[in-house]
Amino acid sequence: METRTQTHADLAEDLKRIVAARLLDPLDILFGAGEELHERLGQQAEEWARTLLGEDDRAAAYTAIRLVSALCPGDAAFDPPVAWWATPFGRAVFRRAGHPAASAVPFPVAAAVLGITRQGVHDLTVRGKLQRDPGGGVTVDSVRARLATRT
Repeated sequence: METRTQTHADLAEDLKRIVAARLLDPLDILFGAGEELHERLGQQAEEWARTLLGEDDRAAAYTAIRLVSALCPGDAAFDPPVAWWATPFGRAVFRRAGHPAASAVPFPVAAAVLGITRQGVHDLTVRGKLQRDPGGGVTVDSVRARLATRT
């Protein structure tokens, strides 16, 4: 039987909060969506969290991309604030799909994803644990590889 970790619980709660705020609450205002959709959201958030944290890389990446597409629609490139990457959902997206619109990220984004300071990112770069991008910042692949060693 699968145990529900704190990471899973945090991610499921973050997903419920975001989806409710961006999708269900506006629908409730317009149509009176009701409690049934919020209950369904709780079940679905658990499933999304299980997939995002699971063993199937393809399913996890697909789920991350689907959620970002639905929750952050727009014509401009996906570029959330640095603080977003420090959320359970932001970290899960980065771990499973990288940055959807960039091959390299600035030090503050890498720091948020890794849960360390910008100085920590600099130190990891100097020590060769993260790869500096010629255009600035660090490569998404090296940050994802660093995350994988911490799992």
